[in-house]
Amino acid sequence: MQFSIKRILPHVLVLLGFIILSLAYFSPVLKGKQIFQSDIMQYIGMSKQQKDFKAATGEETYWTNGAFSGMPTYQLGTKYPHNYIKKLDLSLRFLPRPADYLFLYLLSFYILLLVLKVDFKLAALGALAFGFSTYLIIILGVGHNSKAHAIAYMPLVLSGILLTFQRKYVAGFLLTAVAMGLEIVANHFQMTYYLLLLVIVLGVVYLIDAYRKKVLPHFFKSVCILCGAVLLAIALNATGVMATQEYVKESTRGKSELTINADGSPKEVTSGLDRAYITQFSYGILETFNLFIPRFMGGGTYDNVGKDSNTYNTFRALGATTTQAADQAKHAPMYWGDQPIVEAPAYVGAVVLFLFAFALFLVKGRLKWWIVGGTLLSLLLSYGKNLGFLTNFFIDYVPMYNKFRAVSSIQVILELCIPLLAIFGLSKLFNDFESKDDKLKALKYATAITGGLAVLFLIFKSSFDFVGLNDGYFRQSYGVDFIDAIKADRKAVFTTDTLRTLVLVLLSAGTIFMYLKGKLKENLVIVGLGVFILFDLVGVDRRYVNNEDFVSAIKVNKPFQANEADKTILKDKSHFRVFDMVSGPSKPSYFHNSLNGYNAAELKKYREVFDFYIAKNNINVLNMLNTKYIIAKDDKKNIYPYANPDANGNAWFVKELDKVASANDEIKALDKLDTKNKAVYRLNDKAYASQFKVDSLASIKLIDVKPNYLKYESNNQNDGFAVFSEVYYGNGWKTLINGKKANHIRVNYILRGMSIPAGNHIIEFKFDPDVVKTGSKIALASSILLGILLIAGLFYEFKSKKSV
Repeated sequence: MQFSIKRILPHVLVLLGFIILSLAYFSPVLKGKQIFQSDIMQYIGMSKQQKDFKAATGEETYWTNGAFSGMPTYQLGTKYPHNYIKKLDLSLRFLPRPADYLFLYLLSFYILLLVLKVDFKLAALGALAFGFSTYLIIILGVGHNSKAHAIAYMPLVLSGILLTFQRKYVAGFLLTAVAMGLEIVANHFQMTYYLLLLVIVLGVVYLIDAYRKKVLPHFFKSVCILCGAVLLAIALNATGVMATQEYVKESTRGKSELTINADGSPKEVTSGLDRAYITQFSYGILETFNLFIPRFMGGGTYDNVGKDSNTYNTFRALGATTTQAADQAKHAPMYWGDQPIVEAPAYVGAVVLFLFAFALFLVKGRLKWWIVGGTLLSLLLSYGKNLGFLTNFFIDYVPMYNKFRAVSSIQVILELCIPLLAIFGLSKLFNDFESKDDKLKALKYATAITGGLAVLFLIFKSSFDFVGLNDGYFRQSYGVDFIDAIKADRKAVFTTDTLRTLVLVLLSAGTIFMYLKGKLKENLVIVGLGVFILFDLVGVDRRYVNNEDFVSAIKVNKPFQANEADKTILKDKSHFRVFDMVSGPSKPSYFHNSLNGYNAAELKKYREVFDFYIAKNNINVLNMLNTKYIIAKDDKKNIYPYANPDANGNAWFVKELDKVASANDEIKALDKLDTKNKAVYRLNDKAYASQFKVDSLASIKLIDVKPNYLKYESNNQNDGFAVFSEVYYGNGWKTLINGKKANHIRVNYILRGMSIPAGNHIIEFKFDPDVVKTGSKIALASSILLGILLIAGLFYEFKSKKSV
């Protein structure tokens, strides 16, 4: 027992240290404050209706009417039955947000290095190098929580894979299954997809190595075990995976039926996102050096240059007060790279990159090559349109690559790989297997490359123009003097940060040199490098995410305040929609059933109608969506709720029903369609009568409404066809007439329509997706199976150790 405690104690102390560091960096959480994250503010607006419904009924709704006129909640934080892997995830994230994600970064990477048999002190150092990488902190600042969540579990998944290839089949299977289950539960499939690309690189390298060492049976056995673990992980998340897979086909990530754009021009036919949209955020090739020098390209789109800057002095010269000039200096347009907007540089760290270069000359074998391969693939793909031949190849031929945007975010792979090889190389420094001469040679090369690069930039900095994409706009707004000041400040921070990098490289190199000369002990070297890494990374991180980003909890949990227009509309208790032309994308969803919304995967057909008509205020389309109020500004620039008396209402009988041949014909028909009396549907649907008699007594009224349930009462002396001002989604909405199953179809490109026989009837729509029922059963069975396997695995490991 004493031996076991002595063995475990260092790891316990490291984990306690991770908790303390996570809370220290985000220390305002200890006072009950919360970080203000712009994306989470939008999420709160989008998810308000479903959360209110859950609070009132205790039930989960898988449909919301609050955004985009109606959509599934699968990507809005919905909870599924029997999702026990999610409960494990919540247990691991016991710290207040966002300290919980930082702790996960540190814990997961620490485990990965331990699996690689790195000493716990170096593993802790590596965890710091990974966890405080600037991009990983920045995404917490802006609210990309699911992205951070998925990144945090990447090292844990790799740990399970590597354990399996180390012939620890039982432990490898179990860890991979659990880690991959946690990775999927994070619900950021883009990050998981990038992890898959890295695993493929690892697999290719290990296959070549197995062939050379003539151990192919072991390789294929490991692959089969890992495939089984991944399948189990998917099954643990069956409901979310199946629902997303079902939904993605109908979302903006799926294939469009249209061959024209909103302006009538030919549309690029693709099975995923548009090429221009995918590559909008393409990393500049010169911007690569941001990984090594934090403000190489100026920093963020708007950066703080302080009162000692040229920007501050120029605004003072233009007549600004000291307060106004200081405020402008805090938001100076410093970034001069290729991307439309960046929050901050994706800085990996001068010390970490120096150690990475050192490792390149010291580490041998398959580990080095899959890490280097993953790093290069990540970097090259992040260039997007700036390396068009490679990006176009992946978009056109690599499955699922065209489902994701913002290609620069694939750099998360190199942000994992670089510190991994750096620390593994450092472990080689402290062993006796490599000769001292090899270590000195690696040190010399690494110092020459990294330090020399910094020196070259200092010497030739005048060869850069420091001109940003939007400088023309700022020149028109503030004049030439302002642009000259901005360029001078860009050059100044370039020089300052390059010098900073050079000093850190020389300090790190000097520390290792002193160790090799016997002047420093191993522990002092580790402590020294740890101080350098924390000073380096945290110093840059704090420029962009710091205590100023925290506010009182109520401001985060209730980020929107109703204006007078909202208050007026809220007095109307009927069921209708609002088109807000003034507020941000998700604020309307916080208060109303909105035509607006904020989501990267809304329904594709709705987005197409929005682009074709809603964005252009087409009254026919606004009416058919029952847009009873339009929030806009009046002549005096005051926000005002304009009532639309011509809104069609919740449902109505039409006199004519026209068939059209194609999606193009259907969406074009909406332009001048008399939606109160006429509807269009697709030719390949069941044939319906084209004319209907609608007298003055015919009516259809909405008598009960919930997010996932609608109940109507119809009265018509004749057989009729009704159109409902509800968005069509074929996967989950069940229709009943007088309690008996009925069918509805899509009409007017995005709405629901159905035949209703003569007489008085009760019509019900229930959103009860089969995918949730089926997925929940699979998740339950898989959770039970995993529990049994975990118990059996622990028993097997215990028995194996006892017999040794």
